[in-house]
Parts: sequence; structure tokens; C-alpha cells
Amino acid sequence: MERKPIPAKVLGLQLHSMAVNSANQFERAFKEAIKAQSGALIMTGGGLIGTNEKLIADLAVKYRLPAIFGSKASVANGGLMSYGLDEIESYRRPAVIVDKILKGSKPSDLPVEQPTKFELVINLKTAKQIGVLIPPNVLARADRVIK
Repeated sequence: MERKPIPAKVLGLQLHSMAVNSANQFERAFKEAIKAQSGALIMTGGGLIGTNEKLIADLAVKYRLPAIFGSKASVANGGLMSYGLDEIESYRRPAVIVDKILKGSKPSDLPVEQPTKFELVINLKTAKQIGVLIPPNVLARADRVIK
């Protein structure tokens, strides 16, 4: 049974979307988020985000905005937390499929797979810098905690 996403409105949240097309627009976007009284940020993927992880993490600390990323590398660069695909597993599964094809399986006979393993990584140093307390039950569920 497929779970339907819960709309932000039902949760009492208001979404504020900001488009950033170059690295020099990140500071403006953070100022806009503060002006809109945003309580947190979700950084969606893409090359611009990936190549500017450290800048984004530094701005999140500067503006004291909790930010969640899709990549654990972002957390290592100072982001508060990430929840995303297990990166090792995302390379391992295609290798298994290629192995099956090389052993004679028809690609059309192989099932389409969706990711099944995800990782939660939390940076406690960043949490302290921005004044966010991570509940113990959340820390206990984390796959990795950076101190």
C-alpha cells in the first residue's frame, strides 16, 4: 500500500520556496528566509547545492537556521542533518543487476528497484552552534552522529 504524502498545510506548516541560480545568490536567499520567518530549510539536490555545501552550511549557522540535506557529505561540511539514500548501497544495487545481466538474465525480466536503505546523519556541533536541541530518541535513531 502506497503512503500518500501529508500536505504541509495539514501539519500547520507554510512552505516558502526560494530559487537560487548561482553561488552569489545564497546569502540573499538566507536573508529572504529570515525575513519570511522560516524556521528551517530543506536543501534539495543538484549541482549548485553539492558544490556549495560548505557555504550553505556556514550561512545556515550564521543565520541560525536548521538545514536538512540529502547528502551525508553536507553534514560533514557543517550542515545540521541529512536524510537520504545510503550512498554505498546506491552503487552496490546496480552492480548486482549488471552481474545478473552478464550471467544471462534479460534486462526486461529484472524488476525495477527503488531504494530501501536510507541514512540519518546528525551534526551535534552544528546543532549547538545554532541552538537546536536534538531529542535523545532522534539521536538514538541516527545512523551516524558527528560530535
